[in-house]
Amino acid sequence: MSAQTSKSARRALVTGGSGDLGGAICLALGAAGFEVIVHANGNLAKAQGVAQQIIDAGGQAQAVAFDVVDAEASAAGIAALLEAGPVHAVVNNAGIHDDAPMAGMSAQQWHRVIDVSLHGFFNVTQPLLLPMARARWGRVVSVSSVAAVIGNRGQTNYAAAKSALHGATKSLAREMGSRGITANVVAPGVIEGAMIGQAFPPEAIKQLVPAARAGKPEEVAALVAFLCSDAAGYINGQVIGVNGGMG
Repeated sequence: MSAQTSKSARRALVTGGSGDLGGAICLALGAAGFEVIVHANGNLAKAQGVAQQIIDAGGQAQAVAFDVVDAEASAAGIAALLEAGPVHAVVNNAGIHDDAPMAGMSAQQWHRVIDVSLHGFFNVTQPLLLPMARARWGRVVSVSSVAAVIGNRGQTNYAAAKSALHGATKSLAREMGSRGITANVVAPGVIEGAMIGQAFPPEAIKQLVPAARAGKPEEVAALVAFLCSDAAGYINGQVIGVNGGMG
């Protein structure tokens, strides 16, 4: 599913773009004028639904599906996208939870969470960098979590995976900054949507979050869209929280 592509449209790939937060990011980038590539792990129909919302609003979008953990599938998926030209912005939003206290955590839980957030970041971002460099413009935004900044019980795997993105991003910013490419991290706190599930009832949120409420996906998406804009060209190598004052 796609809209007619104008020659001047910059292209943005959002991994995990069919979820609550990913969908909001896709819509914000579409409103900002990007041709949005909405990625899903397996549910292509859901990604197509997000793409259609962007198209219905007058934007340009398409949907793709591949497993970011699978290096070969990711390489094939990215290569197909690059046939149409560079992908100017990538938002690494794909991630999963598999929570447990570390004392009771299985090796599978540890590796699975790190595979998606960290290895997925490499599999998707690495092949996009040289085309960005040739275009002399690029944006890499990775979605982390407040858990990677202050820690969270039951999430050593998730915090490890996401905080690894912080170091990778700071290094990438130094490597690519002279080519007009920025790399930054957005670290949300408690955000409305399916991911918070029953773990954060309203009273718990009031105790945890100085703002006394959960954030909205659109509030995170607004920052991501800004970091992908020309106006954010001198913001590089940063980890920026969107967490209502949690830390």
